[in-house]
Amino acid sequence: MSDRTRNTGIMNRFDLTCRLVARLTHEEAVIGGIGNTNFDLWTAGSRPQNFYMLGSMGLACPIALGVALAQPQRRVFALEGDGSLLMQLGCLTTIATLAPNNLAIIVMDNGIYQITGGQPTPARQADIVAIASGCGIAASHWAADEEDFERLVDVALTTDGPMLIGARIDDTPGVGATRRDPSQIRERFMQGLGVRQPI
Repeated sequence: MSDRTRNTGIMNRFDLTCRLVARLTHEEAVIGGIGNTNFDLWTAGSRPQNFYMLGSMGLACPIALGVALAQPQRRVFALEGDGSLLMQLGCLTTIATLAPNNLAIIVMDNGIYQITGGQPTPARQADIVAIASGCGIAASHWAADEEDFERLVDVALTTDGPMLIGARIDDTPGVGATRRDPSQIRERFMQGLGVRQPI
């Protein structure tokens, strides 16, 4: 464990996701990464502005970046796990270079590939927040506890980004399960962003 994470508490992913969703009052977009991050987002409050990824590991941040660039007036959050982010670390330098001021990344870090059997990820030997900072995302922080997480979300909602929030979490399984209908997820999200009218 690095010095940066030594004083952070281990939290619960579903609890943090509920805390995030409770603060979304202006139709902010949320891109939920695959697996338990996705399941918790669905159960915490299914919203038209949520996009639930299915099988596309590592792409929550790139998709969120695209939404943030396409709709600069809308706050956008990427919810990602540590294992998924490690598959697409290059996106952090792209985000830092393009510097969308409406994008925040929340990384739920439990150090394992939980949904495939709990295999350890290389994140156990790495500091994701330090990596993001080194990639140029200066506003990169570990959440010390639940209260600090809420404070950091409020910062992401009210100040210019990009921003990354790291949260150390336990290995509690995800809550519920996303309805696995890709076309329905896509259509509802596009309607939620106001780019397609309901049929």
